[in-house]
Formats: sequence, structure tokens, C-alpha cells
Amino acid sequence: MKNSFLSEMKSRGYLNQCTDLENLEKISKDKSIKAYIGFDCTAPSLHVGSLLQIMLLRLLQRHGHQPIVLLGGGTTLIGDPSGKDSTRKILKQKDIKNNIERIKKLFEKLLPAKNKKIKPIFVDNYQWLSKLKYIDFLREIGKHFTINKMLSFDSVKLRLDREQSLSYMEFNYMILQSYDFYQLYKKYDCILQMGGSDQWGNIISGVELIRRILQKNSYGLTTPLITLSSGAKMGKTEKGAVWLDQKMFTPYDYWQFWRNTSDNDVKKFLNYFTEIEVNELSEKIENEKDINNLKILLANEATTIMHGAKTAKDCFDTAKETFVKGGLGKNIPVKTISKKKLSQGINIIELIFQNGLVNSKSEVRRILNNNGIRVNDNVISDEKKIINMENVSKDNSIKLSIGKKNHLKVKII
Repeated sequence: MKNSFLSEMKSRGYLNQCTDLENLEKISKDKSIKAYIGFDCTAPSLHVGSLLQIMLLRLLQRHGHQPIVLLGGGTTLIGDPSGKDSTRKILKQKDIKNNIERIKKLFEKLLPAKNKKIKPIFVDNYQWLSKLKYIDFLREIGKHFTINKMLSFDSVKLRLDREQSLSYMEFNYMILQSYDFYQLYKKYDCILQMGGSDQWGNIISGVELIRRILQKNSYGLTTPLITLSSGAKMGKTEKGAVWLDQKMFTPYDYWQFWRNTSDNDVKKFLNYFTEIEVNELSEKIENEKDINNLKILLANEATTIMHGAKTAKDCFDTAKETFVKGGLGKNIPVKTISKKKLSQGINIIELIFQNGLVNSKSEVRRILNNNGIRVNDNVISDEKKIINMENVSKDNSIKLSIGKKNHLKVKII
């Protein structure tokens, strides 16, 4: 595969499975195609677990193809059982609509729209799923699915093998996702559905549905499941999920997330989450002797894609100021506390917990007992330590630090 979307996808390690790689390669070389990925909108932002799919849409667009972003206003009402141990929380339609608006703004920032031929198409599957008539749907669509095959797919089989509840509502999800592909094929001539490896069963069901009803060929491919060398789930930190919306996860924290990548994961993530040309990236990796420089490169590039070059530089400068010089860079997260409250004194554990640096008080105690908590760069080891106005520095703030890389500026108001 030379000089194509699929070629770069493969060289970056994005490609896991494909229904018919040879024919898809021929078609995508000869003409611009349309391809889609679906995103259920269970929160006001996507998190870093969805980032590989976003990078795939950007790659598709860079090679002259048109991405379709399906924001699942309909399927979010149901809940995708893939990779889940239990039924998702059922959201109200109003909340889903608000989530869609927020997530669409995120995509508008990440997928350029200047070129009309490849600008992203946004669709909400509520548009057609809400109009379905149950009996007609069973007769026209349901007849093409067998329970035998549906039970064989991992999204269903794993839940049943673990004897975990799977509602009839969730069981229908793969039929609805297949119907989405069918609708996009008819409306937009969308020939390719992409997704994570846990979506394989749903994707091939859509390919088969299009073939059965329309007697047309369509294609599906998946990206690999991202696993960390530590075995931990991608995108989880002490602060919780790594959201892509800066209102929910600051750019500085986002930069730090990538900077803190383990030695064993950084080379793989440079291929996944940056857009440095593959050969150039290989040279950088081969010639760089200090693994920390590769982590900084990853943090700068990933943050540039998500938040822009200026913000990425500010985050780098802040980290340098904070870690190397022991100061407080301008981009470090800032929270406030009233002078009245601080004058009364607040326990160090309570102060750390209330400002969201750690998820639980027991975790604060554990870190404190390991000398991992500092106030204005001074180690605190006493659980009963009271922080008050005496701890305020000249710039009317207090610097809180968890370990070497997690910092917060508490400003007094």
C-alpha cells in the first residue's frame, strides 16, 4: 500500500481489522470516499479514549476523503453495551442534545471545513431512529439479523459469559448501529464505517445489512484497543477522566497527561497521537537518546492538535518554570479561596481534597505519609497541619503540589 490513507493508517499502527482491505485500497486510491465514525454523547465532552478515532478522521481528511461524524442522539438513548460491564445510565433527551452541541464544537475545531469537498458532515441519528415504526422495522430490518449470530459477538457474549445483566434495549443496539450505516450509505454514499476494535461485530453487521438490502458493497475497519504497558485503562488519572474539552480538563493538565506517559508507551503514542510525518518521526525516535525529550515532544504535539500551538507553548513554559525553576508558570491551574475561610485555618488534607488534586481523603493521607505533598515547595508530613494566612506567598497565593508533576495555585480573594 503506497501513498494512501490506508497506507499511513497501517504504518502508524492504527489498522486492526478490515472487512476487505484490498478492494477498499483500490477504491480509496481512485476517488475520494466518505467514511464515518459514530460517537454516543453520554457527557458534554469526549475523553482521550476517543482520541484515536478523532485522529483517524483527521488522517482520512488529510488524504482527501470526507469524514462523517455521527453524533448519536438516538443511540445514546439506548446505550452501547460494547466493552461495558453494566447498563449505562439512561440520559434525558434534553441532556443528550446539550452534549451533542458541546461535542460538535469540539469537532469543528479539530476537523477543518475550508475545503467544501472534504469538510466534515455532521449527522444525528435521532433524525431517522426517532421515526421508526416498530412493526415495519422488524419486518424490513429485523429479519436480516439472527439471534445466533448476535449472541456470538463480543459485546453480547462477554456480558452473558460473566452472567452480567444485558437488557433487551441494549441487545438491540447493534441493529440500530447497522441501520445507521445503511442510512448513511443511502443518504451520503458513505461506503466505510470505522471504529474501535470493540465495534467489530456492530460494523460487520452494518456491512451485511447493506449487502442484503441494497446488494451493494460497503466496508468496515477497526483500530486496535489501546492498552497501557502498566495494564491501566487509557485516560484515567488521579483527577479522573482526561476530557478533551478544556472547560472540563485544563490544557495544562492535558499537556501534563502526555508528559507523564510511561517510557514503554511514548513511542507508540507518538505514532498514534501526533501528525509528524512517519519517516521523520522514526528518525526522531531513533536519534533521541533522552526518553524525556520524546515525552515533551508528545505533549507539545498532542496539545497543539487539541488546543493550539500557542497554548501548547504556554503549557511547556509553565511546566519548565514550575519544575526546573520551582516557580509558578502562568498556565498552571488556578483556584480560589476566601481570605475569611483561610484566616480560620483549613486542614491540609481538606485543602488538597476540596481543590480536586486527589479523588479521596484516604488517597491524600497515603500521599502525605509518603512525603508527596508540598505547600510552597515545602514537604508536609503532618496530617493535622493547618494551612492559614501565614502560608500565603507575596503574590497572594499558595502553591499546592502532589508529587513532582501535579501543581495548583490557590489564589486568595
